[in-house]
Amino acid sequence: MPSQRTLLYVDPKAPQKPLRRAALRLMSTRAMVALEGGLPFQLTAWRLVPRLMRLTGGRFARLLPFPAGVIDTHDPRNGNRHRRMVVYFHDGERVTIIPSKAGLPDDPFWYQNALADPAVLFESQPFRAEAVEDEATKTRLWALADRFYPPCVTYRRRAAQAGRTIPILQLVPS
Repeated sequence: MPSQRTLLYVDPKAPQKPLRRAALRLMSTRAMVALEGGLPFQLTAWRLVPRLMRLTGGRFARLLPFPAGVIDTHDPRNGNRHRRMVVYFHDGERVTIIPSKAGLPDDPFWYQNALADPAVLFESQPFRAEAVEDEATKTRLWALADRFYPPCVTYRRRAAQAGRTIPILQLVPS
């Protein structure tokens, strides 16, 4: 059962506390990005954290230095559910998520699933997933994302070296 916590409104323009800024600086380092993109991290953290979020009713997210939630998608190939923890912020009523996969060469499966079946759950609430296509909107959202979650800059640079452009996904309340 997905976590039942209320979705916290996250203003990407709000001032950041010193501890959060320090944690984000550490997460933006080359070593941390390499660790997050490594297979051991992918096999443990990317799969374990959504389970911890669910088991703790979302309280695990309070330990993190950034707002995080669980996106729940359906794999169109086999119908299985995929749950992944993602960092998010709001753009008006829309929830904005950057499917970075730590800048690795491929888009995350949950993103591909959300495009194939846009009816998703985020923190147990129904949304419709939409890829951001408008260039002006992308530019504005990247500026917010880079300020709000600085590892995005490093992830985009790493993805570009692999020939990938990281997309932006917005969740519209259903």
